[in-house]
Amino acid sequence: MKNLAIILKGNWAISLLLIFFWSCGQGKVNESVREVKSTAHKPWEMVPFVKMDEANPVLLPGDLTFVCPILDAPVKWEEKDVFNPAALVKDGKINLLYRAEDVIGSNNGTSRLGLALSEDGLHFYKLPEPVFYPENDSLKALEWDGGVEDPRIVESEDGRYIMTYTSYDGEVARLMLAISRDLHEWDKYGRVLTGDFKDTWSKAGAIVAERQGDKIIAKKIQGKYWMYFGDTDLFLAQSADLIHWEPLTENGELKSVMQPRPGYFDSRLVESGPYALLREQGIVLLYNGMNLDEGQELDPDLDPGTYSAGQALFSAEDPSRLIDRSENYFMTPDKPYEIEGQVNLVCFIEGMVPFNGKWYLFYGTADSKIAVAVFEE
Repeated sequence: MKNLAIILKGNWAISLLLIFFWSCGQGKVNESVREVKSTAHKPWEMVPFVKMDEANPVLLPGDLTFVCPILDAPVKWEEKDVFNPAALVKDGKINLLYRAEDVIGSNNGTSRLGLALSEDGLHFYKLPEPVFYPENDSLKALEWDGGVEDPRIVESEDGRYIMTYTSYDGEVARLMLAISRDLHEWDKYGRVLTGDFKDTWSKAGAIVAERQGDKIIAKKIQGKYWMYFGDTDLFLAQSADLIHWEPLTENGELKSVMQPRPGYFDSRLVESGPYALLREQGIVLLYNGMNLDEGQELDPDLDPGTYSAGQALFSAEDPSRLIDRSENYFMTPDKPYEIEGQVNLVCFIEGMVPFNGKWYLFYGTADSKIAVAVFEE
């Protein structure tokens, strides 16, 4: 240390370097220092999405009532929480197909899907009854009494609305499919995964689509439709008709096309946001990432368990090939209604529409309310 004091009287820059190397030699440098992640966004990313603070949250729980066909009794079907919506533009209005929970179901409430309409994307009118819910049909065993959850929606070229959703029977979540012409009457087509994977835990089906005006239309690539899904890794399925799907596999297992990253906001899981959007640079997938709850591989800059949103770029020629990925999240909980709720620290993106020259992104906040953020290209 006496020699170091003498050095400090000379050139300060050289002194600092010498002190650094001396410290390394003495084992004083923390070997666990992480590489600093860039906060700059990449040219292909859709940013920034600005939270509409003056209006958020744009949808809250309420006391709407309908007669549940399974219970054969009136139920306040959205009394507990509303969150995780799909969105589309129809007849010049934003249609929000949102998840709503009652306080009755044994699985933290039964989920049903309501429909809310808006002329500006900020103020919504709710239809009084849910438009999609568990019934006394062939899928009751898969949908009751956890319910139907987390819709994602695109249109087909012939004007049908193709909806993926999650059924939950209290034990297993399954990725499901339904189709409608008007958002009110639905035909259920059951499981997306069949055969050996029919009872595999599966969620979050994001179909590859392109923008045509204010519509989002499912788009074929190499003669097939494609769907990203999963809430651990991301997986991929293909279809000739938007109804029957075949997952990509590898050595008899679902083939992973994107994984969590140690030390990042998505260190625990990755899960599809809205549909996957075909753009000039490739397929842009806005996705949800969860930070680990504990351990050295979580992102220390975020609270454990935080849900934030990122973006990924896949090849437009080969949807299974990941080209690039956002270095950091573009949305994270920082508002009181995002930080505290049914599940704390959650921004969960799921519905996105082009509307009045902007992109409106709707997301669940703390699994309790719904908010919106806007991106203007």
